[in-house]
Amino acid sequence: MTQKQATSDALSALEKRTISGLSLIFALRMLGLFMILPVFSLSAQQYSHSTPILIGLAIGAYGLTQALLQIPFGMLSDRIGRKKVIYIGLILFALGSLLAAMADSIYTVILGRLLQGSGAIAAVVMALTADLTRDQHRTKAMAAIGISIGLSFSVALAGGAALESWIGLDGIFWATALMAIFGMIVLRWWVPTPFKHKQHQDMKPARAQIGEVLANTSIMRLVVSILVLHLLLTLSFFALPIALQDFAGVAKADLALTYLPVLLLAFISMVPFILIAEKQRKMKMVFIGAIAVLAVAQIGWALLPSSLAMLMICLWLFFTAFNILEASLPSMMSKLSPIKNKGTAMGIYSSAQFIGAFLGGILGGIIYSFGDISWIFWSAGIISSLWLLLMLPMQAPKHYSSRIIPLNEVTAETADEFVERLNAIKGVAEIVIVLEERIAYVKYLADDVDLEELEACLIYA
Repeated sequence: MTQKQATSDALSALEKRTISGLSLIFALRMLGLFMILPVFSLSAQQYSHSTPILIGLAIGAYGLTQALLQIPFGMLSDRIGRKKVIYIGLILFALGSLLAAMADSIYTVILGRLLQGSGAIAAVVMALTADLTRDQHRTKAMAAIGISIGLSFSVALAGGAALESWIGLDGIFWATALMAIFGMIVLRWWVPTPFKHKQHQDMKPARAQIGEVLANTSIMRLVVSILVLHLLLTLSFFALPIALQDFAGVAKADLALTYLPVLLLAFISMVPFILIAEKQRKMKMVFIGAIAVLAVAQIGWALLPSSLAMLMICLWLFFTAFNILEASLPSMMSKLSPIKNKGTAMGIYSSAQFIGAFLGGILGGIIYSFGDISWIFWSAGIISSLWLLLMLPMQAPKHYSSRIIPLNEVTAETADEFVERLNAIKGVAEIVIVLEERIAYVKYLADDVDLEELEACLIYA
């Protein structure tokens, strides 16, 4: 079968079950982690020993254990199997939720959130997805998981506020524990079990490559970007619920109805900018513009925290920009990362994302201990502006595409010749052959490559 034929194959029933099941598990976890964001800073006073700093720590605590355990859990899954590690992660997540649900003290909530985060299975879910889908469908599978994460985030913000008014914070944590149990049922009865797991060249982190990734300025700009983006998210949602209730007069029970239309409008507003960035190759312009909009939103909140109209306009700006950046950053990372370092780069990127969430919660609590809500928004505006200055010198990213090619005819003796033929094709940027997996990874400039010549070469792979 030629590569051209292989890439036209539809998803199999097993692949559809894999993608739907693992996307649902990922979404349930993200729902559980984020549902407290829109209300926690208002409702956490019910716990003994609550202070602004400890409330901020409770909001962001999950990010610390997520960041620390992502790579160790991935390595453990190589040894004992993916599904076993996912079960462990979901059990830890459920136990953390139960601990927080039964908490009377803010310290117990913090421990519960740390335990929730210790179920750090994101990398393992991605690896299992790769194990159970054919190489030519891997990008499609990862995109489906990415969409589920984005949708779960929006549902969490609106749904969390609605649930809190109905069943309270402890009820949200009980619901989160049930989600984890449901995730285990899906894993057991819906997600297929692979005969064996594989080492995927483009997904596996390697300690020896960490220095190379840290020395890559283009990649590290994106790593810093995802850290700052999630820092701003948790920092903003420490302050925003308080501003809406105490300054704009929105009752806590009405927060869900306040968030929902803005989130829907922001999702619609995001779409044309994503299309402009990808289709018209305006990624840098859209990326820089989104960071500037984040800064504008923070400054607007800081200037008029008592104006409901200003809060809503800036919330729409914030989420439109946030959605653009959340969607474009993984795409840029994937395109910029060298194939041999891709797994390591994505591991560092994921860890930075969770570190940002942790730092944002802590920073919000510290600032609120010494000032009012406007101080938090001014601080976020300054951070956004510094981030903008850092990103201005970035080069417009080239539009790379990649192919994963099954090797049918290539052997150890003919591999060098095959690489030379590929390298001779205009636009081919990087090739990695893994003979043990019978796979070649080819990265090329989509605008420059001669696709007919590339296809002709691949037919004889």
